[in-house]
Amino acid sequence: MTPQALSDIQVLDLSRVLAGPYCSMVLADYGARVIKVEAPGRGDDTRRWGPPFADGESAYYLSVNRNKRSITVNLKHERGREIIYRLARQSDVVIENFKVGQAERLGVGYEAIRAVNPGIVYCSISGYGQDGPYSRHPGYDFVIQAQGGIMSISGPEEGPPSKVGVAIVDVMAGMHAAMAIMAALHYRRLSGKGQYIDIALLDTELSWLVNVGQAYLVTGQTPRRYGNGHPTIVPYQPFETADGMVAVAVGNDAQYRRFCQVLGRPDLAEDERFRTNPGRVAHREVLIPLLQEILKQRKTREWVDALLAVDVPAAPVNTIPEALAEPQVQARGVVQQVEHPTIGRLSLIGPPARLSLTPPRVHSAPPLLGQHTESVLHELGYSTEEIAALREEGAI
Repeated sequence: MTPQALSDIQVLDLSRVLAGPYCSMVLADYGARVIKVEAPGRGDDTRRWGPPFADGESAYYLSVNRNKRSITVNLKHERGREIIYRLARQSDVVIENFKVGQAERLGVGYEAIRAVNPGIVYCSISGYGQDGPYSRHPGYDFVIQAQGGIMSISGPEEGPPSKVGVAIVDVMAGMHAAMAIMAALHYRRLSGKGQYIDIALLDTELSWLVNVGQAYLVTGQTPRRYGNGHPTIVPYQPFETADGMVAVAVGNDAQYRRFCQVLGRPDLAEDERFRTNPGRVAHREVLIPLLQEILKQRKTREWVDALLAVDVPAAPVNTIPEALAEPQVQARGVVQQVEHPTIGRLSLIGPPARLSLTPPRVHSAPPLLGQHTESVLHELGYSTEEIAALREEGAI
């Protein structure tokens, strides 16, 4: 089997919850050897975030910790820190998401790790970054969604601001961290130099305001909520049908003309108010109710099939079970199975990218707490007796 793209990379993962573990999972999917360090007897906070649980393992934890090995180490114990230093000497990457300054107080900050491995790529993920007036503030995803503006443009037009249905700030911070780490590793190949990476949830959230953030910078006008509509494209939203909802994304005027033909209302494409997208945006309050009345007359599947037949993007508004059961999802093998030591056969949503030579893979289940402590320590040169003594002392 062809080696994976990151099979020569070892990652020492000191993070927990979501942003850091998501980052290390992405690297592990591409073949990096990830050693997840957890607190003895307690582990990652998300192990207790439930229900739902599968044989004592939370679905939250299971979602972002595949392809890793778990060891338990007490970072407050001198001999525990020595284990971290020994692992760091042979690692390429360290990831942490402690509160700003806590890694340094524990003796596992960038300078301490760089002292034992000058070529290390060290990534810190925090709510607000390592500097600035908010750097010491705690920052969970939900708080950053509120503070970063995404909630102000999400939710019903006349209702309150709403958060996104998953912790999208954490996920995107993890993705950006993984990209930054791979860029730093590439630079190290060119220069021989490691470096420090500072990822902030707030910076990340602001970066994916994209067109809405840019619209404010261009106009100075505060963006508002459009519910499920689009601020600059119409029609681009879900509509009620006879048996559910259909999402329609009309991206240009030619698609709009075909859309109106399918609806049996070609006159709506000739109406001067609606002929162009700027006109439809300006007159959305008139157009949308007209379209809604028509779309309620037929079932979702009928509309989807008819619109796709003329290359107008459309889809049903699925539940999660419906989405995972879609024939396209099945054909692409998005849901993958892996053997878990206590759960048995475990289904996971796998990595999305397809690489022709070095595809990401799901090769091992999310580990039990400390499942690999002894094997990793043996690899570091600790004897069985020394490991027993470390456990007795509370270092592992």
